Amino acid sequence: MRKRFLVGCLIDIALVALSFFICVKAKPGGSSGYFSSYLNSFFIFLAVWIFISAVLRKYKLTGYSGSGDVLKAVLVSNLIIFFVITSMIYLFQNFHYSRFIVLGTVGVSTFAELTLGLLYFLVISTKIRYENGRIFDFANGSALLQKPMIPVKRQNKDKIKIDTKSRIEFLKNEIGEEAFNFILHYGAIDSPDALIIGTNTRFTVDVQIQPLFESIINVNRVNDFRYINKFFESVNAKLPVGGVFIDYFETKTMRKARILKKFPFGINYLYYAVDFTIKRVLPKFTLTKKLYFLLTRGINRVLSKAETFGRLYSCGFEVLDEKQIGNNLFFVALKVKEPSYPKNPSYGPLIALERIGKGGKPIKVFKMRTMHPFAEYLQDYMYKRDGLQAGGKFRDDFRITTMGKIMRTFWIDELPMLINLVKGDLKIFGVRPLSRQYYKLYTPELQKLRIRSKPGLIPPFYVHYPRTLEEIMNSELQYLKAYEKHPFRTDWVYFWKAIYNILYRKYRST
Repeated sequence: MRKRFLVGCLIDIALVALSFFICVKAKPGGSSGYFSSYLNSFFIFLAVWIFISAVLRKYKLTGYSGSGDVLKAVLVSNLIIFFVITSMIYLFQNFHYSRFIVLGTVGVSTFAELTLGLLYFLVISTKIRYENGRIFDFANGSALLQKPMIPVKRQNKDKIKIDTKSRIEFLKNEIGEEAFNFILHYGAIDSPDALIIGTNTRFTVDVQIQPLFESIINVNRVNDFRYINKFFESVNAKLPVGGVFIDYFETKTMRKARILKKFPFGINYLYYAVDFTIKRVLPKFTLTKKLYFLLTRGINRVLSKAETFGRLYSCGFEVLDEKQIGNNLFFVALKVKEPSYPKNPSYGPLIALERIGKGGKPIKVFKMRTMHPFAEYLQDYMYKRDGLQAGGKFRDDFRITTMGKIMRTFWIDELPMLINLVKGDLKIFGVRPLSRQYYKLYTPELQKLRIRSKPGLIPPFYVHYPRTLEEIMNSELQYLKAYEKHPFRTDWVYFWKAIYNILYRKYRST
């Protein structure tokens, strides 16, 4: 271990020294005189670099479980180094070092470390399968013998014996006593129709010979699934309607609390910012998504509760129960149907939501994203869990992001709906375009009236300011009946009343 630490440390010293040499040469007006004037400061810089890198265990080498760990260790360590050195420049005037050289040395060294680190990880994790059934492991420099596959005789299902004691010990060791007791309420672990696995790939589920199970219990976090929806699809295929799926994950909120508690103040927020950027922001954009999965393989992904549950609902499940245990959220999901979600979903900042238009025809309403991905599938879940608050919105809507709340306050999220106005899907004033789930809450009479005219950008909500779902329906019913008699006059009067209430009475859709 000490030898590996020393090797990593020496390599890092060489990289930093080389980066320093390159940056001094590249500095505008650079000359050989810079080397002597910056030499003392360089040794201080190098000492800070090695000390912080050692404290944050950047040189542990074989301790990395994936290329994402290499990326995280280098970026976090070097960002802290940059912060410390730049602070020293401003605090100590006699610290003779330019910002150009500091930034350049850190940047070049970081690039070099990432390149060598990722190459090192790829080499030690590479395994070559020989035709004779051996595997050569570069990390240990040895060949590992594979056990020959022994054919197992198929038994009658009624004669299959389950080692319940072993299953109980396995589950308790993996997830703990409290989680085990939670699972015990929903999964008959002593049944041959209960599949208990610990995997992050769909392959384990797909290769099961038994066509269907009453319950599937997985003890691997959803955060570590490479293809989350594909995994949920495979589980769905192995369950009958009414079958139970149990798993768990770490939510975005839990992850933030864990990181902020783990590190000292200052470093914890810096670490969290880097972690959030790499594992939450990068996967959401087309240009950086492939890079993210190349570096991390999707392991330890940042997931919000809304996204995970939304994925479950889109794959044909309904959340039956949930419980936070430790730093994870365990869930029990019931299969209610086959998977159904868009073939080409969009998770970018601009989204197209399916709404009911004139004549009951579906239209795509454009909006800025204010919710977590897949959150649109949770409308039934939200209504059953919390119901509606004053104004007809869902109470305690955790699906909305922090940025989404800001955009909703200033109606920024609704600006793209002007595209629908130009296309002719919407008119300036009219009832709000509704999703099918929300539309089902309305009375049959109001449903029929709604689809006789186009929805609008500005709804009658801002005229009557209703507080309950019943008041909202009465408000829309009153408007639609008036609109059928005098379309232009009704919209004209309602429009100016709404504008007045928004500007002077500060009416808001809460």
